[in-house]
Amino acid sequence: MKWSTFGAVVTVGLQVFFIIRALLRPHRQPTSRVAWVAILGALPLLGTVAYILLGETYLAPKIVTRIREAMRRLPVPGRHSDELIDAEREFGMEPRLAPLFRVGQSISGYLPLAGNSATLMRDSDAAIDAIVADIEASREHVHISFYIWLADNNGMKVVTALIAAAKRGVVCRVMADDLGSRRLIHNDHWSAMERAGVRLVRALPLGHVLQRPFRGRFDMRNHRKIVVIDSRVTYCGSQNCADAAFRVKAKYAPWVDVLARFEGPVVLQNQHLFATDWFAHTDEDLTTLLSNAGTEETGEIVAQVIGTSAAVRYAAMPEMFVSLMDAAAEELTVTTPYYVPDEPIQMALCAAARRGVKTTLTVPLRNDSWIVAGASRSYYRDLLDAGVKIYEYPLGLLHAKLMTVDGKMTLIGSANMDRRSFDLNFENNILLADRPFTANIRERQQTYIDASIPVREEVVDSWPKYRVLWNNVLAMIGPVL
Repeated sequence: MKWSTFGAVVTVGLQVFFIIRALLRPHRQPTSRVAWVAILGALPLLGTVAYILLGETYLAPKIVTRIREAMRRLPVPGRHSDELIDAEREFGMEPRLAPLFRVGQSISGYLPLAGNSATLMRDSDAAIDAIVADIEASREHVHISFYIWLADNNGMKVVTALIAAAKRGVVCRVMADDLGSRRLIHNDHWSAMERAGVRLVRALPLGHVLQRPFRGRFDMRNHRKIVVIDSRVTYCGSQNCADAAFRVKAKYAPWVDVLARFEGPVVLQNQHLFATDWFAHTDEDLTTLLSNAGTEETGEIVAQVIGTSAAVRYAAMPEMFVSLMDAAAEELTVTTPYYVPDEPIQMALCAAARRGVKTTLTVPLRNDSWIVAGASRSYYRDLLDAGVKIYEYPLGLLHAKLMTVDGKMTLIGSANMDRRSFDLNFENNILLADRPFTANIRERQQTYIDASIPVREEVVDSWPKYRVLWNNVLAMIGPVL
């Protein structure tokens, strides 16, 4: 057999093998199957390489095993066996909204807990200053996990505070994503923290490039932003450990983020979530710390941590988004930097507007991802036809991830409305029921809306055909990415 013939046979064999694999892969949307079959059919060699690198969303088996073991072994605060709390009866919630906490519990196993308080930070600088103040006041431990951590002004404030805390005997555990925080990890400041006694973990280490196909997708990242101090205080939101100027992508600055400071029983759930990630990467057992942790009730907020990842279960975050959208009866306000929904989310948002709910979506005018920018605009026409009000924020990259429902419930955290958050990233969010705090969040959302440019039907209709074609192509390949 000639080499050319042999090569052709091998190429076709690989092409057929990966097409069958794409069709047999569980937990995959039909649109994703179609996209991969088209790519593999049209581009046999390039498509095969792409499938090996990007075609399957799985974590390294060792990490999955350790995370699931941690979720079984580590004591879960506020949980007794697999009980379900009736939020309607327990907290006096409306029958329409109470089941949302059951959706959250089905994801990470955390019950809704009453007795929490929350403070919305003014801006990114105020958020970092508050974190630093809490670290400086710490007496027992500081736990921090960030996706992106830069050695800029705000990033160094936290580094300095951690070094000082470790030197005075506070146990500091720090986890930073190995890709998102690579500039700090490969910097002298990372070594300085280690020398001071800070316990450091590179989350989801990249390893050697040739090992990546056997260790899961390289772009499956720990996107969480978790700060827990003395089991007393926690932070949750979209804020990375960096300046709003965000010098690695400065042309999109300022990055407009949201971070909230929580006290009360929900702190222990964030502590548990951090501990499961820590257990996945180290041999340090935090069982005793979690068993002995306690916190006082500090307010009236009912809250629940929702942690999602490929190690938990498929489609967890989209289910949460859709459940909230379906529960809205009066007003649904969504703020997200990346809107590339799956079909159920797009339909739920349209359905909310069609049943008379005041439905608003706010996204950045300029996005740091040109793929997301184009793909998200492919959905505008259907949203506008349904009655959804769309706004594009022009004063920087609107990075806040927020959803408010009827002025009564809030979802705040790290998860975006795109397939990366759905299928690839480790995310952390807090779902809460409280009118005053939701009013604060809704007011913040309104400042974004007031500063934004409304998207009109006539503007979308005036887009040239080549632009519409480009946006639709980007949306079509979205399931692949």
